[in-house]
Amino acid sequence: MLTKMREEIDEIPAAAARLLKESSDAIGECADALRRKDPSVVVTIARGSSDHAAYFLKYAIELQLGLPVASLGPSLASIYEAPMKLENAAAFAVSQSGASPDIVAMMRGARLGGATTISLVNTLPSPLGDAATIAVDIKAGPEIAVAATKSFVNSIVAGLAIVAGWSDDKELASAVARLPEHFSQALKLDWSALIEPLTNADSLYMLGRGPALAIAAEAALKCKETCELHAEAYSSAEVLHGPVSIVGRNFPVVGFAARDKAEASIAQTISKLASNNAACFITSENSDGANRLPFIATGHPLTDALMLIVPYYGMVESLSRARGFNPDKPVALKKVTQTQ
Repeated sequence: MLTKMREEIDEIPAAAARLLKESSDAIGECADALRRKDPSVVVTIARGSSDHAAYFLKYAIELQLGLPVASLGPSLASIYEAPMKLENAAAFAVSQSGASPDIVAMMRGARLGGATTISLVNTLPSPLGDAATIAVDIKAGPEIAVAATKSFVNSIVAGLAIVAGWSDDKELASAVARLPEHFSQALKLDWSALIEPLTNADSLYMLGRGPALAIAAEAALKCKETCELHAEAYSSAEVLHGPVSIVGRNFPVVGFAARDKAEASIAQTISKLASNNAACFITSENSDGANRLPFIATGHPLTDALMLIVPYYGMVESLSRARGFNPDKPVALKKVTQTQ
């Protein structure tokens, strides 16, 4: 059975190419506005998969520009009605629908507080697009499956393109331009080795550091959404400060490692866990004892990290069906969640 989720995963390369071609003017406008603003801090506003995309962009901005990035709780505006002092800030809101009232309220609050506001949204016109200084259509196209895939990826692609222009980083800009090609290669990777140990699992950990931790967070959410499988994302350093105590002999652990300065740290943690656990997996060749998952080396640490989600999405769609679920229609979930 070809599910909508599988179809949308397969659309990721074309969706990314469409975004880079058709939204290039808006991306350039954002980069210009951010250079003029020269913010001293950046804030993000999002929920769910969109918040994981914002989490990825937090690391990208901090690593590329040296600016601190903080996530604002939308309830600050929608429930508490607390004004924010953001005269020296930029704000990014990320949303597939652009319709959640609390996200829109927080974006309006950020703009009223003086921030230069940018919405990365898959639906224009939309309330969130209207609330922003600049709205970027992420051009993922209609997404029917409840679990976000191509919209998550394109939100990050749009953000990375903005960061590349903002920081005038030609190396990152080149890596972003090659993303559609690399996504096509990543779709061919086989992560099916995860399916058997996860089919009968009750819980697992997803580990990463830096941008790969954002990917781990998204991976954990997809386990919950599509497979009714409890998964938690941790920093590979943080997991050793307590959570490791419940990792048993067959407690699955997946390490998301990019080709960056954190790879050795993640590999070291996974090696420790693998010494007593046959169900450890990692996207690295530098770990002893763990099962190795194939990956695409893009030549840039940020795009390397993003590439990890594509074969994972393909695997988790198959895992959902193996566990007896329909990944297109998770029980108790809706495509657009309108929270106050």
